[in-house]
Amino acid sequence: MVHSVISGALKAFHHLQFGDLAELIQQKHLLGLKAALCIPTLNEEGTIARIVETLRKALVDDHALLDELVVIDSGSTDRTRELAADAGAEVVLSSAILPFQGSRPGKGENLWKAVHHCQSDLIAFVDGDIRNIHPRFVTGTLGPLLLDPEIAYVKGFYERPLLAREGVDPRGGGRVTEILVRPLFDRFCPELAALHQPLAGEYAARREILEAIPFPTGYGVETAHLIDVWRRHGIRAIAQTDLDERIHRNRSLADLGRMSDQILDAFLPRFLDPSSQRSERPPMISVAEYRERFPAAAARFRKSA
Repeated sequence: MVHSVISGALKAFHHLQFGDLAELIQQKHLLGLKAALCIPTLNEEGTIARIVETLRKALVDDHALLDELVVIDSGSTDRTRELAADAGAEVVLSSAILPFQGSRPGKGENLWKAVHHCQSDLIAFVDGDIRNIHPRFVTGTLGPLLLDPEIAYVKGFYERPLLAREGVDPRGGGRVTEILVRPLFDRFCPELAALHQPLAGEYAARREILEAIPFPTGYGVETAHLIDVWRRHGIRAIAQTDLDERIHRNRSLADLGRMSDQILDAFLPRFLDPSSQRSERPPMISVAEYRERFPAAAARFRKSA
């Protein structure tokens, strides 16, 4: 039995609670589920090979927790795709998925295409720039989905050291979260403010959750996910897992400003001004090609119509 710590109605776990891979695999088979990992990339040649090698060895070769390990690439101009393929990932260009739907730039576009491409019931995501990659970044978010049927969407959280001229600030990362997202959540959806890292790129969800919500094509995708899942299913469908520490490249203030702009693009139409919506993909279940690929989704679509 896995026990959660409940903050309000939000369940929280620690990744060590899901360290028994044999138990997770047994539960996956018992439930008749398959699990996929998607890594969205754009020019990550410095980290992608080690990420794929580490996760493939631990979660595919040594312990068959993952049925799919896919890198979906936005069109890298470096060796990202070559290195990922050599390390053992299935590598797919985002533009090659649903080509009749066109192709747009952005992380959210990759994640939307992943819902169509991956065939598993559970889909986990990790970013392609993690420097201290470890299986916990996957087991910590898939674990609650396997062991608690009430949970539908799991976010990771962690300490994020910030490298600065003055040295290392062990808790200095997550600047956009603290300056922008948490104040917005505090004001408009306080239950979500209990999430430590709402913008974390490490999370997992059930297919039927992901297929039913729209995807902003840029960095606003994680914010939109949380709001839409919360509105549809309530806070008890969302959980978070402590993944200890995540080391990655720190972005410039200019980059963070662009991210903040895209987050506002996702947030504002959901609370203040529906006409301000810019670049979002529709729920995948509304796409005919998707329903043809997944008969169970077609049945869910007919039932909801």
